[in-house]
Amino acid sequence: MKIFLGYFIYFIIFGSSVVMAIEEAAYTSILNDEIFEIREYESHVLAEIEIDGSFEGAGGKAFSKLFRYISGENIPQKKIKMTAPVSQSYKGESINMASPVSQEEKNGKWLVSFMMPSSYSFEQLPEPKDSDIQLRQVPRSFIASVRYSGFWSKKKYRDYLDLLNKWISGRQLKAIGTPIWARYDAPYVPWFLRRNEILIPINQP
Repeated sequence: MKIFLGYFIYFIIFGSSVVMAIEEAAYTSILNDEIFEIREYESHVLAEIEIDGSFEGAGGKAFSKLFRYISGENIPQKKIKMTAPVSQSYKGESINMASPVSQEEKNGKWLVSFMMPSSYSFEQLPEPKDSDIQLRQVPRSFIASVRYSGFWSKKKYRDYLDLLNKWISGRQLKAIGTPIWARYDAPYVPWFLRRNEILIPINQP
């Protein structure tokens, strides 16, 4: 039920992105090579949570908790506009939705995160009421990415992760962090139109 609720909320928010812009993580493209890219990301803040579960199910379980945080389940008790047409009765501060929703493996669990809008510094973000949610400042970084469409399956992820690792090695680059799975679309978007990415932190090119 919790997984279904998470994806229902995901549907509502990202479904609205057809007519309403959702902020994405800011980066500079350094190299484009068909489906591969090297990017330089600006420093940004993540709200993240560790979740037990399968590769496919972890995102849905985490989404509702993270959504409640950006919808106002936080301290201080004030409210800001949301980009999505979902009104909440929480008395905390509402924070604009940003994309992608990211997922990476950590100690046998999944670390699922929302990027916080660039209008907030780490110090300005409200404190989560849910102690499972942590805020983290991510420093400026270099990322190797691969983009693909299709179903959100572990097999598809592993296939493209293997391609990305081979591409990184072929460029004489070095991976310096764990792979991050990034999703930009709602579950209702046809599989062949979905934007999925795998991101790997690398040394400076």
